[in-house]
Amino acid sequence: MKDGKCAIAIVGCGGMGGGHAIAIGSGTGDAVWNATKITDAKAVNDGVTTDISKKLVLAGVYDIDPARQKWAADMGFYNYPSYEAMLADPDVDVILVATPNHLHHDLAIAAMRAGKHVLCEKPVMPTSAELEDVMRVAKETGKVFYPRQNRRWDKDFLIIKKIYDEKLLGNTFNIESRVLGSRGIPGDWRGVKEYGGGMMLDWGVHLLDRLLMMVPEKVKRVFCSLTHITNDEVDDGFKMHLTFESGLTAVVEVGTCHFINLPLWLIAADSGTAVIHSWANDGKMVRLNTWEDKDATPILAGEGLTKTMAPRQGQSIEELELPDVVYDRNELYSNLVDTINGTAKQIVTPEQALRVLKLMEAAFESSEKGIVVNFE
Repeated sequence: MKDGKCAIAIVGCGGMGGGHAIAIGSGTGDAVWNATKITDAKAVNDGVTTDISKKLVLAGVYDIDPARQKWAADMGFYNYPSYEAMLADPDVDVILVATPNHLHHDLAIAAMRAGKHVLCEKPVMPTSAELEDVMRVAKETGKVFYPRQNRRWDKDFLIIKKIYDEKLLGNTFNIESRVLGSRGIPGDWRGVKEYGGGMMLDWGVHLLDRLLMMVPEKVKRVFCSLTHITNDEVDDGFKMHLTFESGLTAVVEVGTCHFINLPLWLIAADSGTAVIHSWANDGKMVRLNTWEDKDATPILAGEGLTKTMAPRQGQSIEELELPDVVYDRNELYSNLVDTINGTAKQIVTPEQALRVLKLMEAAFESSEKGIVVNFE
């Protein structure tokens, strides 16, 4: 570490690793897909976001693909000749693991045994047993192992978390979190089981990590159905039902064969409902003002009358804009450095990642056996 900055080297310079290289190499934290020049990345000057150029420096990258090596060289990044050479560099403080999932375990352990801290792409390991191995080595070596659960900093999640935390609509009783697309599994290693592919490990890990971070309760029951519409080898989606100890329920859904999308978020509370439709954060809150007007004029619904489901009118409800949130877009990178320096507590911990992995394993068991799994 020089001048208070951590030098980070990236193993795996594909889509994710290349994004990290641009984000760190530019000092902006802005991950640009396959940029052609470093200035494609733009800094966020909002008065809140950390200037990571003051905390991190990119030492270099390593990838087995000659095309990615050339891309890195064209971008002006140093190419290590091998992973062993990267680990042998005394100036490197942190190894960022951004390879296919099945390689994370051995690469992370080798890095920590070489005296390096580790920032690891999600899912940090394909299985909880592998993560427990890595956690033991982290404890033995005294090195930081940091899971990169970056979607805790997605604005849509932070808006929903604010509604939940501050009870803006009362006490929440159900949460729906989903990501739906129509392109199937990407045509790369994510469709191969031995490489740790599948949408549960790709997107489920994000949605579950955020949900468990937001709801500070034990998960009592899990029921899950995996889908194999476009891929027989790994799941191309799933629908999971969770029940927390208070009775709060959640639906978590990922799909890759949906041509009409449902909302990213729907949160139902005893005094209102909120919806976020997309990553553009378009949505609203509807808040109840009074229960006194329970009686309603029946409406014709299909071929029958209903009073129970008649829509509310008048002053009993009000429509509100979603709350705004202010957050540090580079907090994960910043917290990594501060954790290594001993000036902050680790925000995303291996223990949290382990709980998510075990929850995903319970979901796999539920789908395979067609049963409800008791979890915690």
